[in-house]
Amino acid sequence: MDTVARTKPVLWVPRHVLVTASAHAEPHGRAILDRLVAAGVEDVRVLAADRLPPLRGDDERATYARAKRTLAIVTSSPTKRRPTPIPPSADFSFPLAEGCPGHCQYCYLAGSLSGPPITRVYADLPRILAGLDEVVGRGGVTSGTEERGHEGTTFEASCYTDPLALEHVTGSLAATITHFGTHDWPGPVQLRLTTKYDDVEPLLDLPHGGRTRIRASVNVADVERFEGGTAKVPARLHALGRLARAGYPVGLTIAPIMPVEDWPARYAELLDAAAAELPADADLTVECITHRFTPKSKDVQLDWYPRTKLDLEESTRSRKHGKFGAVKYVYDRDTMRSLRGWFESAIAERLPAARYLYWT
Repeated sequence: MDTVARTKPVLWVPRHVLVTASAHAEPHGRAILDRLVAAGVEDVRVLAADRLPPLRGDDERATYARAKRTLAIVTSSPTKRRPTPIPPSADFSFPLAEGCPGHCQYCYLAGSLSGPPITRVYADLPRILAGLDEVVGRGGVTSGTEERGHEGTTFEASCYTDPLALEHVTGSLAATITHFGTHDWPGPVQLRLTTKYDDVEPLLDLPHGGRTRIRASVNVADVERFEGGTAKVPARLHALGRLARAGYPVGLTIAPIMPVEDWPARYAELLDAAAAELPADADLTVECITHRFTPKSKDVQLDWYPRTKLDLEESTRSRKHGKFGAVKYVYDRDTMRSLRGWFESAIAERLPAARYLYWT
């Protein structure tokens, strides 16, 4: 057995837990609480109401540190439960949780979620899952499209969290995979999620029915160093291979792509490592996402990681505007053209059976 296979999976356990009154009334909420107690968490507060207490430290860094050690068990509002379009990844996203225990210095959530980065998990999971039937067949990314219509209506579960990072203390992902695999849907569907963690053992024997595609978020060492608290990339790839051999459709999310020193050679090694871990007949997709940031996310990231070596220099980037006027900074046109051309060629060469979904 190789070194990767012998390595224990990365398991996150919070130090502090807050449980709202409504969440405690939900059977799944109490089941999560039982898991946390079994995991050895001692600081558990069951609240008398549904509002979380304020969490502030002496400065932003102290607030961040405590928030990252805190898990809140809550219930979802109607707006949170409503499936939301999420191009180019999937037709819709829906929440298993919000927030992540990882410490990625380029964190995509930094500019998206307000307040201290407490991880919130939803106790009313059955209610959330029950609301997905009504949008089956109504998406615009895969549903009814020529290129990806065979995927059915796709639902992204990792838009605002890493579900596998929390599975040890929630059980929500296993319940969701089982629901997707066994529920009598009104049309073809697929659950999708991306992870930087490797504890896949509890998922291998679930009745997934081939309806869940799990993707590993992977990168080269010069970028992985910004991903504190996560599983190492070789362990993620090894876990992905195990999932593929258990019949899951799988994927690589190469993100955030950065033109680090000697990047063609480094990313070629990454693709070769993926090919070595995956069975030849794996149902494999690849998604490529380049590094970008917004003014808001940059400010938050610098508050959280004041000594970061992450490149957040605006003067070397192209300024883009989203459809609602939001500003983001991406690589310049020449850099993007060079990166995209290389990746599309290298993926075809090194992972010839993979389906390349998109570049952004």
